[in-house]
Amino acid sequence: MQLFFAVRVVWRMAKGGGGKRLQARETAQATGEQVAVIVPVLNEYTRLAPCLEGLMVQGSEVCEILVVDGGSTDGTQQLVTAYAQRDTRIRLIDASPIPEDWNGKVWGLQTGWKAVVPTTNNWVLIIDADARTKPLLASTLLEHARSAQLDGLSVATQQELGSIGEGLVHPALLTTLVYRFGAPGREFQRVQDVQANGQCFLFRRTALARYDGFASTRFSVSEDVTMARMLVRDGYRVGFYEADDLVSVKMYENWREAWQNWTRSLPLHDHFSGTQTALGWLEILLVQALPLPLLLCLLFLRTRDWRILTANGVLVAMRLGVLVGTARAYPRRPWSYWFSPLCDLLVAMQLGRMALRRKHTWRGRTVIRRGSL
Repeated sequence: MQLFFAVRVVWRMAKGGGGKRLQARETAQATGEQVAVIVPVLNEYTRLAPCLEGLMVQGSEVCEILVVDGGSTDGTQQLVTAYAQRDTRIRLIDASPIPEDWNGKVWGLQTGWKAVVPTTNNWVLIIDADARTKPLLASTLLEHARSAQLDGLSVATQQELGSIGEGLVHPALLTTLVYRFGAPGREFQRVQDVQANGQCFLFRRTALARYDGFASTRFSVSEDVTMARMLVRDGYRVGFYEADDLVSVKMYENWREAWQNWTRSLPLHDHFSGTQTALGWLEILLVQALPLPLLLCLLFLRTRDWRILTANGVLVAMRLGVLVGTARAYPRRPWSYWFSPLCDLLVAMQLGRMALRRKHTWRGRTVIRRGSL
């Protein structure tokens, strides 16, 4: 069984080798196309300022920046109001209270979608409050989307780690995506191959309009992937790429937040998943997580089964190769990054547990994942 799943993972990684990477680019020609940016927020006072600073230096292709607040009590609204005085593109949208039967972020996205001025833009860009963007981000995304004739495009953002604990946990969590879906850098033909990142996601406005924005993902705990899967299912072209240092994020303050919160959505389980959730978890367990402890146990017991030793030795070597490859996602790595494979088994167990859980808590609110949307 381990060999079967190892072949699946190796084949997937081999297909994804040499994927496309977005390079910073000015808009190639004056097409008149513009983008509206939606930033959903809830109590983001300590993280939002760098995000707004980065959005303010985007070019004229960004026509409006809608900061949609779900009911902050920490001064976020006052912060946005102060920035709106510096840049007239910034608007504060009050989306409170969040309805009980909505994922809070999706409610913010849907409220922002309703507030977008449809006659002045062709694209909608979703940016999380913890994202730090470089000046050419919007123009680069637009240029690639146009040249590749895409309807949706998201970015594998660079990650900022702030502690030794994060250096252990975060990379082990990120690696589960590589084992299940391969590396970023391509467009998707099949729903089961889809990757997406809602921290930075560009949509063609006409594609979103078909679904009345984001309403169809209201019960999803991984709304970005669910939206991308819907688009691919219906024949739209969607891609996922690395973009060097054009956008980075500081997702969590410490390893506990990463462990408790990212594992909520990381199984990417929704009504499209079918058996893929279980198969993906087995790939993580048998190919990413078990080979290192199994190899160490076999060596300790001085086993002479060279086939098992060799197979797991090769898988451990592959895991170390992935560790080297994903290092580019972490420009400033704590030394603990290189020991993150030691967390793989715990991560596999946690993801399996969270995939089975229907009720999740995020910022004090309960989100119930439903079997159909």
